[in-house]
Amino acid sequence: MTDVKITWLGHAAFKIEGAGKKIYIDPWLENPQSPLNWQEVNDADLILVTHDHFDHTGQAAEIAKQSNGMVVANVETARKFAELGVPTENIAHGGSGLNIGGSFNFANIKITMTQAYHSTATGAPIGYVIRFPNGINIYHAGDTGIFSEMKLIGELYPLTVALLPIGDVFTMDAYQAAHALKLLKPQIAIPMHYGTFPIIAQNATEFVEYASKLAPETKVVVLKPGEGYNI
Repeated sequence: MTDVKITWLGHAAFKIEGAGKKIYIDPWLENPQSPLNWQEVNDADLILVTHDHFDHTGQAAEIAKQSNGMVVANVETARKFAELGVPTENIAHGGSGLNIGGSFNFANIKITMTQAYHSTATGAPIGYVIRFPNGINIYHAGDTGIFSEMKLIGELYPLTVALLPIGDVFTMDAYQAAHALKLLKPQIAIPMHYGTFPIIAQNATEFVEYASKLAPETKVVVLKPGEGYNI
């Protein structure tokens, strides 16, 4: 029986279905890989945003309003969503958002905010660990370079799946991302943040090769946009 399904929507955008809820992460659905138009999304229970760059905030505000979904973001970015018309009752913690180390509980799903190393227009760049009641833990790294504290994230929350950027230029490249697997020790890794801009990696081939050598115990799953993976 499938407990959780992860669907890649291109770039850093994902739809995760589990515990009877639908979670959208970094829903930039105007990306050239997206199989969905954002106007089609009316089933979002949670919308997680890792940082305030256009290719991650995407259409989060619009999706939240049309789905009556709950937005999770850092404090300053949460405030920006409120200014964009998302009702405060549809933003985590009554409009406050949260910060690194903090969590938000939603229908027995626990969302914990982790650090990331990047830039952002508001607040701080972050990642998320999504913990389902059945013990499945999914880490979305956001946009980040490799950092040694990834080891601690993996120790605190034994990871079923890690969603990692591999595109280089703005994030880790394939080599760094494969080394990140040695720190995080996920059972499964799904690469993201490639193939959308001309100056970043166009495919996951190098990541698959490096991961097989550096972290052979991790299963690498390369998804096509719109393709889902069942855990």
